[in-house]
Amino acid sequence: MKKTPEIKWLPEPADSDYDAAETFLKLLYKPKDCRRWSKRLRRAKISEYAAKDILRASATPMSEVNAFDWSKQKKEIDQGNPLSPILIVRQDNGQHLLIADGFHRMCALFAADQEVNVPCKIV
Repeated sequence: MKKTPEIKWLPEPADSDYDAAETFLKLLYKPKDCRRWSKRLRRAKISEYAAKDILRASATPMSEVNAFDWSKQKKEIDQGNPLSPILIVRQDNGQHLLIADGFHRMCALFAADQEVNVPCKIV
């Protein structure tokens, strides 16, 4: 059985991660709301949740996790490159979480170890 490599993390998401999150959110919501969430994500503190719990709360089906090519992210994990924390938005109406940035990292992390704690910013 292959041992899961130690996963290294950046202390904060990169500026480009916030931009990517805002771009994704603009597909779903009005730009004004997306800018507000982006600002809130930048100010949010890092918290940690198990990969399996994040995916469950986001209502991501396993078929979707398997459908994406996350080999680039898996390679980064295997090489010990630090990963950026995930950016998550809670919907006000209690619906599933939106992984605004880091979905491919989540898929690779889940495949490596479902129990791994994933640093994230969540608003």
